[in-house]
Amino acid sequence: MGTVRSEIDVNAPISTVYNQWTQFESFPRFMGGVDEVVQHGDHDTHWTVKIAGVEREFDATITEQTPDERIAWKSTDGETHAGVVTFHRLDDESTRIRLEIEWKPQGFVEKAGEVLQIDDIQIDRDLEDFKHLIESNGSESGAWRGEIPREPDATGR
Repeated sequence: MGTVRSEIDVNAPISTVYNQWTQFESFPRFMGGVDEVVQHGDHDTHWTVKIAGVEREFDATITEQTPDERIAWKSTDGETHAGVVTFHRLDDESTRIRLEIEWKPQGFVEKAGEVLQIDDIQIDRDLEDFKHLIESNGSESGAWRGEIPREPDATGR
């Protein structure tokens, strides 16, 4: 399993940053390699990605969502993929985004990309592009403020 971690500070209020992040279908505007995201209800998304000439599709479900705090997800078929993005208020006008993604590279190209840390570079670039998008727009393009509680784990928590 490969793990990618990155963070960035954005000059926008936490609610604005969080609200924009909930607009999953807009991800192709700032995420390299993401061709399309289609949201099916509050929990489920379908992704079409193309990385290094390899096109893949997978479904993912949101496993936890708390407004202005965090969104966690995992794939339900296709790619083995899971992650969490957290939002941290720095002050009234700035927010830190922390993103962590775990994925299982498949095939030579993806495994080589992991070894060469191409995935780290891409995630850093994606966060920079998101920062530019939200700072240049000055506001979010939409919002979903609903909550999705985390399922209890084996300990009941």
